[in-house]
Amino acid sequence: MNLDQAMSKILFTTSEAHPLVKTGGLGDVSASLPPALVELGEEVRIVLPAYRQLMERVGETRSVARLTIIGALHEVEILEGHFPGTEIPLWLVSAPEYFDRDGGPYSAPDGHDWIDNPQRFALFARAVVELAMDRAGLGWKSDLVHCNDWQTGLVPALLSLEMERPATVFTIHNLAYQGLFPSGTFHHLHLPAELWSHEGLEFHDMLSFIKGGLAYADKITTVSPTYAREIRTAEFGYGLEGLLNHRVEDLVGILNGVDYDIWDPKNDDLIPRRYDIKSVKLKVENKLALQREFQLDENEKIPLLGFVGRMVEQKGIDLILEVLPEILQRNVQCVILGSGEKHFEHAFTEIANQFPGKLGVRIGYNETLSHLIEAGSDIFLMPSRFEPCGLNQIYSLRYGTIPVVRNTGGLADTVIDANDEARMAGMATGFKFEHATVHGLLWALSRALELYPRPRLWRTIVTTAMEQDFSWQSSAQHYIDLYRQIID
Repeated sequence: MNLDQAMSKILFTTSEAHPLVKTGGLGDVSASLPPALVELGEEVRIVLPAYRQLMERVGETRSVARLTIIGALHEVEILEGHFPGTEIPLWLVSAPEYFDRDGGPYSAPDGHDWIDNPQRFALFARAVVELAMDRAGLGWKSDLVHCNDWQTGLVPALLSLEMERPATVFTIHNLAYQGLFPSGTFHHLHLPAELWSHEGLEFHDMLSFIKGGLAYADKITTVSPTYAREIRTAEFGYGLEGLLNHRVEDLVGILNGVDYDIWDPKNDDLIPRRYDIKSVKLKVENKLALQREFQLDENEKIPLLGFVGRMVEQKGIDLILEVLPEILQRNVQCVILGSGEKHFEHAFTEIANQFPGKLGVRIGYNETLSHLIEAGSDIFLMPSRFEPCGLNQIYSLRYGTIPVVRNTGGLADTVIDANDEARMAGMATGFKFEHATVHGLLWALSRALELYPRPRLWRTIVTTAMEQDFSWQSSAQHYIDLYRQIID
């Protein structure tokens, strides 16, 4: 931090953070950005709901406050601990009737959303407001509250009604998830009447949690510069493009960073063989281990494609499904790790049975296996229809696993297409295609497979990819600069 900058008190508010609880990229960002802010001199507290699965992983906590919150059946307890692997104070909002249950943070064990999600995250928001305003008696009032996605959207809205409130930043990680509920929910939650308007929380006669952040936060960020432009269009704005264009002066795209302490093959404890840019030839040992794990034919020379992600159309999983029968007729192997819509899960399982030794499919999520896929694959498939930032393509770059991506969102901002000009300039790091079609994906993938058998050319792309630096330090400094603008 510059010496002329005073330390700010940042309350980082999120519904998930790895390794305590994670469903996607938000969990990774919430684990990485706060420590990066602390390294640059900020004073940070992280606040999360006290989910059952989180409490099983968090370690020692102590009760530091009890709050009377609208909507809670009992007093809400604030537990304090430390975020794993750091000295960052962690506050947990404990309301057992809402958070102490089996299942995920947003959905029941059967996969359906919790029917009381609006009550759960309204209570969480109200508790965050009490902490931010130092009405929990903890002697710490935030200068700024950083909120993330719809689950925290009511925080800026409620804080807007407070005198001498902290500044607020709201980050959109994925605008497709908005926290929309029937209009009657607004009254059931006993929210202040002045928040119900077209300019406020009302969205086509429904209650929109995400509009609480978009309409009331001092600044809005999203997780890549390209996505910040895309969400202002009808194609990506989901009906909110008008509001986002209205607030364009307050909308900033800051590319996510990654934690290279976790995602770097030179120090990755989860892969069989570590390697770096100077010893990239050792990568092949991970490839052989990956082939054994998925019962594929062991072959150092065959190009091996990898995919890790949710099996939903956003991720272009249907494009991969359509491309695979043709691609697997070639001298190619592929591994798939993910879960999502059942018809996709079944379809991939069926096609794997048709191509034994060439296609491996694992339904579910496994952190260790995801590292092995990054380290063992030659090419990473990420044909997303939209991708606010994306992290796997950034992981892939560091692991020398060349990404094939659609030219959208953060994928556009992090991957440089291996066209002739970029390769001649020594800048190419992957392969892009423009339109979310089978033809587009097949075209980009075919270009990659044409270069793969040419070791010198391929090695140059691999080396350039591994040289890219998307660490959090630069991104965190952009956030701090934004915080300063608002606070000052």
